[in-house]
Amino acid sequence: MMNGDNTGSMMGWGMGFGWLWMIVILVLVGLVIAALIKYLRK
Repeated sequence: MMNGDNTGSMMGWGMGFGWLWMIVILVLVGLVIAALIKYLRK
């Protein structure tokens, strides 16, 4: 894109979305881990 520096291909939209995606990914991982624990503790 616009700038020549590739600090991160996933953060091409801007640094503003970085923290938002981190929170979304952490929530999804937490839900998956909780579901696995519930499934394993049947």
